[in-house]
Amino acid sequence: MKVLVTGVAGQLGHDVMNELAKRGYEGIGSDIAPSYGGVMDGTPVTTMPYVQMDITDQAAVEQIITAAAPDVVVHCAAWTAVDLAEDDDKVENVRLVNAKGTENIALVCKKLDCKMVYLSTDYVFDGQGTEPWQPDCKDYKPQNVYGQTKLEGELAVSENLDKYFIVRIAWVFGVNGKNFIKTMLNLGKNHDTIRVVNDQIGTPTYTYDLARLLVDMIETEKYGYYHATNEGGYISWYEFTKEIFRQAVEQGHTEYTEERLKVCPVTTEEYGASKAKRPFNSRLDKCKLVENGFTPLPTWQDALGRYLRVIEF
Repeated sequence: MKVLVTGVAGQLGHDVMNELAKRGYEGIGSDIAPSYGGVMDGTPVTTMPYVQMDITDQAAVEQIITAAAPDVVVHCAAWTAVDLAEDDDKVENVRLVNAKGTENIALVCKKLDCKMVYLSTDYVFDGQGTEPWQPDCKDYKPQNVYGQTKLEGELAVSENLDKYFIVRIAWVFGVNGKNFIKTMLNLGKNHDTIRVVNDQIGTPTYTYDLARLLVDMIETEKYGYYHATNEGGYISWYEFTKEIFRQAVEQGHTEYTEERLKVCPVTTEEYGASKAKRPFNSRLDKCKLVENGFTPLPTWQDALGRYLRVIEF
């Protein structure tokens, strides 16, 4: 099986390439940069082919993917700077990447009759209530530019293809890039008090675990919409932060002890408005994974422990 992966300079694309290598599949990495190199778990991504590709350039996308002739395209590339997306001078760029770029890829997949995986987000919903969002729910009400453009990407895939997996994720963290955990660890080193919101609820997703699931998926023809986060229950960002520091201390990082570092729960309103409206309810129902024979991701507590052991902080 030959798999082309977009966005390999990001957290998930990087891990998908390494998972493909572990299983002996032929992976082709792509991103907007001229070249890319990275290592995780001793596996250098540079051992696999890499092609520079601007997904917003329709002609280039068609030429590059057609030449690669993959069996599957795993589309991880996206504009993910949620607050920056709200700037008036950035909206069109965000749409070009998340919507038009995705459509460009979907149209080539249609022509080649190959499978496509599109990574989406709970931001396609309105983020209200307390019930977990169902994967086949069509009650779309994105509250910000990022969510709207990711929804447009979903529709570009579902309206053009039959062989697709649309996988919504949330609260992503991985080795290769910035994320909430790294931000909290850095803040904790330099502050004695941190304020974290406690009224936004969801579940973290470790890209190392997610990559395994995505490769499991592309080995099948069980197409459709899925939700995928780690197991372990729904939590707030405040609860997640407390566990990050608890496990860091457990692993010997005493600068994060409760005696030195206080974590204060605050509401979203108390924390202060960000440019983009954030969902209060990021709960994603993942039952469809089990129903279709896929192994759920490990608990987020377990994932966090493994993650803290492989990053430097």
